[in-house]
Amino acid sequence: MIEFNYETDFNLTNETLLKDWINDIATSEDFEIGEINYIFCDDAYLHKLNVEFLNHDTLTDIISFDNSLGKLLNGDIFISVSRVKENAKDYKVSFDNELHRVMIHGVLHYMGYKDKTELEKKEMRNRENLALNNINN
Repeated sequence: MIEFNYETDFNLTNETLLKDWINDIATSEDFEIGEINYIFCDDAYLHKLNVEFLNHDTLTDIISFDNSLGKLLNGDIFISVSRVKENAKDYKVSFDNELHRVMIHGVLHYMGYKDKTELEKKEMRNRENLALNNINN
C-alpha cells in the first residue's frame, strides 16, 4: 500500500495515477509494494531529519528510510516540496517532472539502485528516465 502524507500545504492532485505508476515500476522488476509512505514537507522539516538521522547539515530534496524485506518494498520517503520546486527551476524542468523523478528515486533505492559513484549515478538516472517515460505516456 502506498500512502501520501502532507506536512505542508502541498497536495497531490493525481494520487491514484501515481500509486499505479509506482506499483507498475516495482512489479516490472519483480518487486512488490508492501507499505511505502510518502511524506511531503518543507526544507526546515527535512533539514531537521537530515541532521538528526544522517548527521548531514545540508538541505536535500529527499530522504528515504528503507525497511524493505527481500522483494517486498517498505519504507518512508520524505520529500521537501520547496527543494523540488527550486531544483525544477535550476534544471529547467517542470515541477511535476522533478517531483516524479524524486518520488521514483526513493523507490529505486529500495530496489537496490545506488547513486554514490558516477557509474551508479548514471544507472540511477537511466532508471529514473525510464520510469518518467512510463508516466508521461
